[in-house]
Amino acid sequence: MSDSSLYTYPPAHADDIIDDYHGTLVPDPYRWLEDSESEETIAWTKAQNQFAEAFLQELPARATIYERLTNLWNYPKFSAPRKRNGRYFFRKNDGLQNQSVLYVQDTLEHDPALVLDPNTLSADGTIALLQESYSKNGRYLAYSLAESGSDWQTIHIKDLETGADLADIIHWCKFSSVAWLPDSSGFFYARYPAPGEMPDAPPSTHQKIYHHQLGTQQADDTLVYERPDAIDYGFDPAITDDGRYLIIHVWQGTDRRNRFYYRDLAGDGEIVRLLDELDAKYVLLGSDGPVFYFETDLDAENGRLIAIDITKPAQENWRELVPEQRDVIDFSAMVNNQFVVAYLHDAHSKLRLFHLDGTAAGEIELPGIGAILELAGKREHTELFINFQSFLYPPTIFRYDFTNSQLSPFRQPQVDFTMDAYETIQRFYPSKDGTNVPMFLTYKKGLQLDGNNPTILYGYGGFSVNVTPAFHPARLVWLEMGGVFAQANLRGGNEYGEAWHEAGMLGNKQNVFDDFIAAAEWLIQNNYTSNQKLAIQGRSNGGLLVSAVMIQRPELFGAVHCGVPVTDMLRYHRFTAGRYWTPEYGNAEENAAHFEFLLPYSPAHNVKPGTAYPPILITTADTDDRVVPMHSKKLAAALQTAVPSTSHHPQILRIDLKAGHGMGKPTSKLIEEESDIYAFLWTMLNNN
Repeated sequence: MSDSSLYTYPPAHADDIIDDYHGTLVPDPYRWLEDSESEETIAWTKAQNQFAEAFLQELPARATIYERLTNLWNYPKFSAPRKRNGRYFFRKNDGLQNQSVLYVQDTLEHDPALVLDPNTLSADGTIALLQESYSKNGRYLAYSLAESGSDWQTIHIKDLETGADLADIIHWCKFSSVAWLPDSSGFFYARYPAPGEMPDAPPSTHQKIYHHQLGTQQADDTLVYERPDAIDYGFDPAITDDGRYLIIHVWQGTDRRNRFYYRDLAGDGEIVRLLDELDAKYVLLGSDGPVFYFETDLDAENGRLIAIDITKPAQENWRELVPEQRDVIDFSAMVNNQFVVAYLHDAHSKLRLFHLDGTAAGEIELPGIGAILELAGKREHTELFINFQSFLYPPTIFRYDFTNSQLSPFRQPQVDFTMDAYETIQRFYPSKDGTNVPMFLTYKKGLQLDGNNPTILYGYGGFSVNVTPAFHPARLVWLEMGGVFAQANLRGGNEYGEAWHEAGMLGNKQNVFDDFIAAAEWLIQNNYTSNQKLAIQGRSNGGLLVSAVMIQRPELFGAVHCGVPVTDMLRYHRFTAGRYWTPEYGNAEENAAHFEFLLPYSPAHNVKPGTAYPPILITTADTDDRVVPMHSKKLAAALQTAVPSTSHHPQILRIDLKAGHGMGKPTSKLIEEESDIYAFLWTMLNNN
């Protein structure tokens, strides 16, 4: 696109809607875009997509990027094998399959046999296999499917001996696992009310645990547990490995803290609320009879391992096994009758072993600076599978043999890319308040620091999410074209423990934006790039991040990709899963203090007319039921209306169809979307 082109966007009328927040009047002119079913919104959305498609298809770099990205994406992708009843189950994508396929092997040397191919379930690949749970006797597989990227799942049961599905189908589930009974006769699961069942209930409330007996209808399932006094509670059931206890991790929104309940399956005992204070995170790792092993951050912001004897549950009887260390625990498990603990050391993975009494048992040396994507192994196993990746290291399955302490590659894909020609380094930079923040940079060796390198700065900064080194084919295309990729580990994540998270949530959210702005300024000051050559990128909470900093510092960036963003911080909690996020963001309607810090950074409310905002591509999906597309639509309408008529900076809204927040998106859609994104960023930065 030439710099002389101007844009005529689909018009969005402004309504005279004004809300009163604790005495402050706040306009909401694009409230009508919240109604995705209205004819007006549908017509506007269609017009936006037509405008976006015409613009993006004309980008001169798109065809080249699409062709190269398709080639780079075409490599085999494996999940870590999961050993169940002596057999190994794993997923594989040959390269360009829309969905990964589930296979089984009798041994690691046997040829794989097909278990389930989700690609046969829809013509366009928009039905995804999400979760698997195997019965104790190894005969049955409970698997969940989701359509068009939705969080909603249906649970199906496959008889692994015959290969046939049972008639049992479970509806209205999300955010829940399947917990098989020891005799494999049925399972526990959690679900929400069916549509119309509780019409006056807020969305995503009243989750309940049920027991399903194989061979029966869902309508006959037995209610096991509910909390009508706490409608926001969510329940994730499991069974201890010894089959003795039903355990329930009780969660509340995205709060890292949880409650923990259990019931002895011998008899019809009551649910015992063992940990009910919502004072910390508690993750059950395993048990020895009445002794439960937990990972927790109670009195240890970096995490520790403890043992609780449920016959003596008072806190003074708890035993600390693995004390808090300098590095934060990312996750942990029990394998080979040991604790396997994945730590984050400056935002990259370390893997350490401990005996059950907490004494150190060594470290598994990983291939380099990178991140563990998966760990697979059970307490009784003498082998552990590790899925490891980094910016220049495609996801590779390693097998660790506890009998000889050897780590060896098990499935290592080959990608058509010269990895050795590029490098990743880590640097630390000061934020506005002096806090040291780490950042990874990846680029071609011999990079000239002349301030002229097209650079993408990526971030997230929220919900205790760790942003670790990750492999993405689209970033390889960017590197080949001469670009730099930078990833900042902002506050709001958990890279340095709960204090790091809390420093970027609620009233501290501006710290996240300041960290990101400081990263951009550091890249410019150190001549990696310039403001005209710097693009920023983020998704979901990261979409909030990039839209907020773009509005705060529009002159600092040459282009923006804002993916599935949260942008209306005053009303987000009213929609689908939004109510889960109030522990992280706050609630402007119910809390005046929250309103005071939410309004100043809410992207949809701070777009200033007449401002030359940088070129932005906003990507969302019509069936995203996690971050609903109204956020993207409101921001796009505000930006397209606000930019000066003489602006050469396009404000593009791309709305994918039959796609959700990103989970389970088919490969064909991913390649199309990534081609649009990277062609947009490349063109905008090189036209400046």
